[in-house]
Amino acid sequence: MATKELPKRSEVKVEDTWDLTALFENEAAFDEAVKKVFEMVDELSAYEGKVCDTADNLLACEKLSDELTVLFERVYSYASKIYDTDTGDSSSLARLSKIKTMYAKLMEKTAFLSSEISEADEELLNTFIERRKELELYRRDIELILRNRPHKLSKEMEQLLAASYNATSVAEDTYSVLDNADIEFGEIKDSDGETVKISQGRYISLVSESDRRVREDAYKTYYASYKKLKNTFASLYYGQVKQLVFYAQARNYESTLEAALFRNEVPVSVYQNLVDAVNNNLDKLHRYVDLRKKCLGVDTFKMYDIYPPMVKDVKVKYTYEEGKAIIMEALKPLGEEYLKVVQEAFDNRWIDVYENQNKRSGAYSSTVYGVHPYMLLNFDGKLDDVFTVIHEMGHSMHSYYSNKVQPSVYADYKIFVAEVASTCNEILLLKYMLAHTTDKNEKAYLLNHYMDMFKGTLFRQTQFAEYELATNRMVEEGEALTADALCETYGNINKKYYGENVEYDEEITYEWARIPHFYYNFYVYQYATSFCASVAIAEKILNDPSFVTKYIDFLSGGCSMSPIDLLKKVDVNVENPDYINTALKVMGEVMDEFEKLI
Repeated sequence: MATKELPKRSEVKVEDTWDLTALFENEAAFDEAVKKVFEMVDELSAYEGKVCDTADNLLACEKLSDELTVLFERVYSYASKIYDTDTGDSSSLARLSKIKTMYAKLMEKTAFLSSEISEADEELLNTFIERRKELELYRRDIELILRNRPHKLSKEMEQLLAASYNATSVAEDTYSVLDNADIEFGEIKDSDGETVKISQGRYISLVSESDRRVREDAYKTYYASYKKLKNTFASLYYGQVKQLVFYAQARNYESTLEAALFRNEVPVSVYQNLVDAVNNNLDKLHRYVDLRKKCLGVDTFKMYDIYPPMVKDVKVKYTYEEGKAIIMEALKPLGEEYLKVVQEAFDNRWIDVYENQNKRSGAYSSTVYGVHPYMLLNFDGKLDDVFTVIHEMGHSMHSYYSNKVQPSVYADYKIFVAEVASTCNEILLLKYMLAHTTDKNEKAYLLNHYMDMFKGTLFRQTQFAEYELATNRMVEEGEALTADALCETYGNINKKYYGENVEYDEEITYEWARIPHFYYNFYVYQYATSFCASVAIAEKILNDPSFVTKYIDFLSGGCSMSPIDLLKKVDVNVENPDYINTALKVMGEVMDEFEKLI
């Protein structure tokens, strides 16, 4: 039988791809913008040594820096999106590499700006702001620069660090190429006996099959590819962490964790509270595993049994059109304006929908100020894929409202709150689907999905966060990150999380190699904190229509205030672990309800 092949990029229907003309009408316009970036850099550089000489100089620099950031982000977005849809295209890689090199030069040549503001007299800066009303817009931006004073270096050292970016980003760049384009996965027979070539996009679908033989074959074949390249992946990750340690030490942070959280105005205690709270509730994840074992009817539970539905004989495939229709209904509690923009996204090619050869795995949403958001998907028809669409739509709507309300300097919200809107959307979808089924089996299936959200977003992401913290500390203490050390560390944490009733195998110890988020610098914990916040927010949206105004206000906040304060707008205090424990209590209640149905 013929192998099921992915379509080439050129074979994908135009209506299922995103339209990048909102960024640049054509390649010539892109080239012109690249040229303009360099001109703006030179214009800004002319103020070097004179930024804080006068209020007019300070204002001109703030404006220029703001405009330069917006234009560069548009240039970068265009290059990266073309590359992400065909990572095997050498011209796309060359274009993106050129832009990344340009970014390093940009950082180097403009490093003086924040340095000079940081070194200026604070009373003088306040006088400038009072004297020139237009500078009031940049007060918070200036205050954040001053907050960073203990970690700011001399102008020369800042330029040197900025110039080093291009070299130190090699590990992340190489990982992306290796994991998305160069790695070769094997083939297996699917449940119909057809030969299927495993890809990043197909893997989860295959290990979610009800046929256990297919799950096992996919699992072992997939991880065999990582095992073959384990030393390469370990070297890349070691390089990534060494880079983080280098920058943290250069800027006088106590740890890479503090360095990552400081720029988001998040205390280290928030991270540790999450890890501690989840570790204190691992009995719930162990109970979840036991429920899975019971429902799947297996004598021994293996890690490839973690994905298939616990409930059978329920429709699990959706067309993209069906998924969109369900999403529109689920989001109705957020109001007509919200729905109108979502419909526009569906109708006007804001979304790149299906997997093709060499397309980047996973999904994301991104935006540039003055341009609508874009979403990358790899839609395959699973229920998870419908949730992914509404998840990325949450990100996009967050960006839409922030861009609409905030000036460009404050439109880009902090990473810490980035996952709240997306996860809240997922919970609204789940609640909608639960409320609109009378079928006992379907309800059990949806409760299964809710439990999977707790497992995948709260427990799994905290597991990743704990691993990331452990490996960073290893390097900070002078230990090398060899493949064996990474496998041992990951394997031990995985065993702790899933418990004694799982029969572990070698394959799971290589899972660290397939997680691109480990190159995002302490990103994953925010999925878990956001999920816990979203459990509470979604409940309030559904029970109190007036709360939607508060929620839209939160979405519109950008980075105009700290993420901690923004979340207080929707009645969530992330400095207290109670919000985590409350969400974990909900998981226990969901499992209780599920057990009554099976």
